[in-house]
Amino acid sequence: MRSTSEPDSATGVAGEFAARLGELARTPLSPPIAHEAKRALANVLGLAIGAAHHPGVDAIVATARVLGGPATAPVLGRGERADAHFAALAAGFAAHVDDFDDTHLATVIHPGAACMAVLVALAEETKPSGTTALTAFALGCEAQLRLGVAISPEHYDRGWHITGTCGVAGAAVTAALLLGFDDAALARAVRLSMTMPLGHRDAFGTMTKAFHPGKAAANGILAARLAAENADAPSGILEDPRGFAAALSTRFDPAQMLDDLGTRWELAQNTYKPYPCGIVAHPSIDAALALRERIDVNAIESLRAHCHALVPELMGNPDPQDGLEARFSAIHGIAVALRDGRAGLPQYEPERVRRADVRELRAKTTLVPSPDVARDAARLEARLHDGTTVEEQVAHARGSTARPLTDAELFAKVRLLIEPQLGARSGQRLIEAMLAIDEARSIDTIIAPAVPEASTHV
Repeated sequence: MRSTSEPDSATGVAGEFAARLGELARTPLSPPIAHEAKRALANVLGLAIGAAHHPGVDAIVATARVLGGPATAPVLGRGERADAHFAALAAGFAAHVDDFDDTHLATVIHPGAACMAVLVALAEETKPSGTTALTAFALGCEAQLRLGVAISPEHYDRGWHITGTCGVAGAAVTAALLLGFDDAALARAVRLSMTMPLGHRDAFGTMTKAFHPGKAAANGILAARLAAENADAPSGILEDPRGFAAALSTRFDPAQMLDDLGTRWELAQNTYKPYPCGIVAHPSIDAALALRERIDVNAIESLRAHCHALVPELMGNPDPQDGLEARFSAIHGIAVALRDGRAGLPQYEPERVRRADVRELRAKTTLVPSPDVARDAARLEARLHDGTTVEEQVAHARGSTARPLTDAELFAKVRLLIEPQLGARSGQRLIEAMLAIDEARSIDTIIAPAVPEASTHV
């Protein structure tokens, strides 16, 4: 393997990237990366099961009845089955709709949903061992993160939802590895995926946003299917003047994709959310929870939240009307943390979003973007009715790379997501199966706990 960022001129950057991924797929994952992949996969499986009966999943299942093919894959957390396309769409959607999934802070990519959705959709057909499945998932996540770093932050700044655009490439890698492709077919799948990016940030705060990782998963499978039939895209599809990178970003650095692949892992920088909303609001929520312990919330006259500039840009909605909008309102996160002492899924239900006590506190809060505040930091100032000011500062948010969720914290979250849907100890059974996946002869050990015992075809 070449150690430089120079691609083979005959294959282009995408082909070189695929060749290095293919070589890496034939090498066992290191124990730390294997464990991180297990954490990421458990997290998104839990989220997909927890949101199994969301209206968006209902819509996908209903559409599958009209447009779907043979029902070969489970719809996570439900009794139905669907074809690979719609099963992937449903799983990717459900894993992302609560904005509670994993996040790579440097790119703001949520890498787990699309790759997990491919695993679920193709499990019955490909019957991978646990090790094969975990490797395909890990390399799919790494592929999209590497691509994302190579075009960030300019790509996101132009209005693209990077989870959808880069997620297609990661999903194609996962699908190709599950299907047992050689390096040439893997390269075709990667190149074809570069013709299928999707997702705009204008969808944030609406149900449409969650379709992006779901559709990325479905498009990744499509790219792999086409590659299996010898379809292809130009070798320079990634770096050509009218190719993927030039169309979607003002900057492309192939070294970020190619250098140290397999030695330096972007997956190791993945993080897990303790709150179901945009991650840039998490430091302010932490600050509000801490401030609540020191003051009478009813004594607050006004609040100033000093934050990173991305917070008002991404989460500046001052008066959300429903749960989807609230997930993009940092001010709402602050308000419910102060009022309720928590910011969990119940705090983003429509009834809580519209309650007068929360709306009153939101109206007293101002976001103050500050150049000296890091993405994972915040400073909250509360001016009280008696004229005093109380301040709370957070240097690193809980769940950030500096303060990562422990296994115990993450798996507690997964159990809380799964067990209301599938019953007592269902979450623990899935976690135990996940931790032992590299010893399993079949991925069925994690698929079986993720669906009800009785299932029907869509």
